[in-house]
Amino acid sequence: MTTMHSHWQRFTLKQKLSRYSVYIVLLVALIQSIRTVEVIPEFFYDAPEQMADMFTRMWPIDFAFYSVSVHDAMIETLNIATLGTLVTLIFAIPLALMNANNVVASPISHWIARFFLVSSRSVNSLVWALLFVAIFGPGVMAGVLAIAFRSVGFVGKLLAEAIEEINMGPIEALRATGASWASVLLKGYWPQILPAFFSIVLFRWDINVRESAVLGLVGAGGIGVVLNNAMNLFEWQRVAMALLAIFAVVILAEIIVVQIRKKLI
Repeated sequence: MTTMHSHWQRFTLKQKLSRYSVYIVLLVALIQSIRTVEVIPEFFYDAPEQMADMFTRMWPIDFAFYSVSVHDAMIETLNIATLGTLVTLIFAIPLALMNANNVVASPISHWIARFFLVSSRSVNSLVWALLFVAIFGPGVMAGVLAIAFRSVGFVGKLLAEAIEEINMGPIEALRATGASWASVLLKGYWPQILPAFFSIVLFRWDINVRESAVLGLVGAGGIGVVLNNAMNLFEWQRVAMALLAIFAVVILAEIIVVQIRKKLI
């Protein structure tokens, strides 16, 4: 009597070929990307030395510069992030309702909502800022609108998903009693998505604080303007103060958002 021994393999031949094909494609894409960006070897090898020189120029940090320009610019940055997030809700909530299958059944409504949500996410905040600076001129208005239009896709998509995951029992009960559409939204949908809504908004505000910090590089107000001016004048000690302030505010915003979300969820 003969005993058959089967040889165990983690991956089949087809799976191995698929994995190696992906590796080859990624390698070719990497090589092509390196050739396209035209990396200059001399600059690449010299980067550590230049970075060390820049950090040397940043020390000691000009703490006196904080009260002169950085403080007001950071407050402006927080205002841009907050106002931009609030303006986002004006557009994101209607689009989320239009995109939710259990609120609006029309496929046309879904396509229209998805078009605007995808368009918002596909354009970077700096590109939105450049556009609004060209329309409204440099300043806070351009920054607020850039943050708002960038955030609409993010908030609208997540909010629509939260709406679609609710329990439809209370909704159907309200509709059976002849409640108006507004009553169904306020008493059926809203209580169920309330934790998710505030969690999404806080999370996006946290992201907007970070993005607002760089909008000034294209003239859209905030700490980025101070940072850009200091860099253009090679005032590296002031650059260090601006970067330190940005870092501190971003970390503080992260801690606040995490603590608030823990209490909401």
